[in-house]
Amino acid sequence: MSQKLEVWQRGPLPKIIPVLQPVAHALLQAREEINEYMNQFPASLLWERPAGMASTGFHLQHLSGVLDRVFTYARAESLSEFQFEQLKEEGSDSVEGYSVDALVNRFNNQVDLAIEQIKNTDESTLPDFRGIGRAGLPSTVIGLLFHAAEHTMRHVGQLMVTVAVVKNNEDKNRGNN
Repeated sequence: MSQKLEVWQRGPLPKIIPVLQPVAHALLQAREEINEYMNQFPASLLWERPAGMASTGFHLQHLSGVLDRVFTYARAESLSEFQFEQLKEEGSDSVEGYSVDALVNRFNNQVDLAIEQIKNTDESTLPDFRGIGRAGLPSTVIGLLFHAAEHTMRHVGQLMVTVAVVKNNEDKNRGNN
């Protein structure tokens, strides 16, 4: 029986320096898992908040937003007004106009942009200082890139549990009707 190998088990990715391979592997693994778990996910469950926790829709918005923001800081750039608008929208209970496919595609696109940036990251810049946010909290290029990968995988795990819980609740509710 052949099992699907995780991204990191498939070997080095082309055009990515060795020290950033784990970042790229984590982001690509996250994309595969999100696309699998969100396949045929009912739009009616997107904003359900089991036990008052974050919704699936929030996790999808946040995953894309964090990658966008952290990779912006890694380039030593400030956030745009659009990025601030998206940040404000994350977690809003009155989110309309988003489909499951649109949120998944947004995340997929953000992973593609991140991988491209990783490919173009000069190894000599990895220890360079990068300020985070308006306060300029201290970090480095490598610190930001690794944080992006770690934070992404944390939310993928949370999203997977949320998806399972809301689907299970829906199945139970259907059985009671």
